[in-house]
Amino acid sequence: MAYKITDACINCGSCETECPVGAISEGNNIRVINPDTCQGCGVCAAVCPAEAIVEA
Repeated sequence: MAYKITDACINCGSCETECPVGAISEGNNIRVINPDTCQGCGVCAAVCPAEAIVEA
């Protein structure tokens, strides 16, 4: 299952550098996850300091 980033995102970028498939990019004031690329590994959610990444 893919993940998504909620409005709790602090736009720190820690998730983007950890994503093994490059599914995360910078959006408008928050990071966004491309659901077509996301493989559902959960690494991004594990490193998010704001706990802003949840299963979609």
